[in-house]
Amino acid sequence: MGENLSGGNTAIALLANSIATGAALVALIFALGPISGAHFNPAITLADASQSGLPWREVPGYLLAQFAGAFAGVGVANLMFGKPLFFASHQARHGSSQLLSEFIASFGLMAIIRGCVRLRSSAVAVATYIAAAYWFTSSTSFANPAVTLARSASDTFAGIRLQDVPGFIATQLLGAFAATALFRWLLPELPQRAQSVVVSHLANVSSTNVQEPR
Repeated sequence: MGENLSGGNTAIALLANSIATGAALVALIFALGPISGAHFNPAITLADASQSGLPWREVPGYLLAQFAGAFAGVGVANLMFGKPLFFASHQARHGSSQLLSEFIASFGLMAIIRGCVRLRSSAVAVATYIAAAYWFTSSTSFANPAVTLARSASDTFAGIRLQDVPGFIATQLLGAFAATALFRWLLPELPQRAQSVVVSHLANVSSTNVQEPR
């Protein structure tokens, strides 16, 4: 929609993307957080499992759901705007500046999640960070391996060439684990709080009220 209405103005298209992403993300985190912890991101899931926040036996299921969901989302978006279900992106996103941006975007996202893990407003913090990161990173902050791979199947403003995907995913994982290591040092009690990433799971929801994330 942003691409269609912007009339070729990249800034307007990016503004539309960032607002839509941030607004939808906060709603999805609040809606799905009590069920799955709002784990939409493989990098976050792997980092969380490394801190005992998620059993490793559950990780494959989460990853499958994340990648399947990302491709389903791309396919539906393409169809809604009269595009083929999937079509290879030719949007070039490469070079050291783009890779550094993805490292920073993922590092910052993990830092926001870890730093806000005890706050009820953590969903808002995550969503506003992602919306802002569209603008302060040169890569427009993919910050999610599943989303990155899926967007290679959409030759639109939001797409990425398949050959550029591995570098993005590698730096996203590095950024997430670097932030995890930093916060493991800053917050030695992190493993005791890890189960609250991104927000409290269903086990923390009583029949009458939602408890505060730990």
